[in-house]
Amino acid sequence: MSTASPSAKLGAAMAARRTPEQLKARRQLLWRELLTSLWAPLCAVGLAFVPYVTLIEMAPRTASWAQPLIKGFGLLMVIAFVGLLVWRNASKKESLLRTLRHEARELIAEDERILERMKDKVSPAVAEKITDQALRVDNAAVAGDAEVLRAELKALELMTQEHLGAWRKQSVWDIAGGFVKALFIALVIRTVLVEPYRIPSGSMLPTLQIGDQVFVNKFIYGVRIPLMNVVPFRIVREPLRGDVIVFNNPVNESTDFIKRVVGLPGDVVEILDGVIHINGQAQKRTLVTPDFIVHNQDDATGRWFDQEEVLYREDLSGVVHSALQRPLRQPGREHEGPYTVPANHVFVMGDNRDNSADSRYGLGAPGHYEVEYVPYGHIKGKAMVVWLSLGWGGLLGNLFGGTGLRVDRFFEPVR
Repeated sequence: MSTASPSAKLGAAMAARRTPEQLKARRQLLWRELLTSLWAPLCAVGLAFVPYVTLIEMAPRTASWAQPLIKGFGLLMVIAFVGLLVWRNASKKESLLRTLRHEARELIAEDERILERMKDKVSPAVAEKITDQALRVDNAAVAGDAEVLRAELKALELMTQEHLGAWRKQSVWDIAGGFVKALFIALVIRTVLVEPYRIPSGSMLPTLQIGDQVFVNKFIYGVRIPLMNVVPFRIVREPLRGDVIVFNNPVNESTDFIKRVVGLPGDVVEILDGVIHINGQAQKRTLVTPDFIVHNQDDATGRWFDQEEVLYREDLSGVVHSALQRPLRQPGREHEGPYTVPANHVFVMGDNRDNSADSRYGLGAPGHYEVEYVPYGHIKGKAMVVWLSLGWGGLLGNLFGGTGLRVDRFFEPVR
């Protein structure tokens, strides 16, 4: 059996003393624990989600077959999760072994941190003794004998307390440091990569339903510096006409809105009898049905109500999407605009055209009805896909006033 210097790191010293058979058994246990972890199905869905979003963004037509495929995979992972949960709770031996193995990993990791930090104060003999005992704990964990593992783990705990107890209290800083690192990573992900956003109102019906949870692509337009509302450089591209964006409302910066980009810098936007004109060119739209029913929600009471609208399919410079309009035009809305979009700004509208506090109406500011444009620096990102939906008519909706789990909305691309 190979040996290692006591001054080596605990993990490296243990690895050097394992036989090839022990190394193989340990790798097998590692894979088994990874595949039977409750995190495994969730991670599998996450790993599949990344190429799915990339695919439907680069080739939107692939959603017709990619969405059912990932839905089926997601359902399979839900079944796997439930199965693992039942198995792990039904098998007392498996539950005990997992608990003991976790405690063993934590204790060995703690010993390694202390030995590394205090290597000049811990004698080689003590380091050697702890390494030998840690290896016995590790071997017992691989063997799967709960009683032996418990005994070896208790022996390592007593040895750690005897020889390293004076420095164990300092490990709280390691825990705090780990928490800070995890928090930093989460902040980086939310600031630079993706951020979840819940659809709070019906202004984007029927494209986005109330209760939809969407992922927002934070890096496509560039890294935005929060609070300063500055995008120092572009990463992929600037916002395009037809993009559905989430932005920090420039009129009321305590709120975020989600709308569709209609006008780009320099564009002249007019709405004539509900038809959008860009630089004098009417954007084609086709009547789908004059009596389309959508489910809206009262902001004050949270109660759902049916709303009858005219449904159109609108082609906004090549971006085809659904749009709603009231059957009768409201006085004063026969002709809206013209609006000239300033540099580094966009003009936004909701797809529920007559029920949206958008650029035409001051972005919802109370008593403010002048046109408001969205500066580039306020744009958080582009809405990509619905990952969860708690809306009207979903599963168990009859128990929660009509609000239920909308499985049919899962992985719906935002168009």
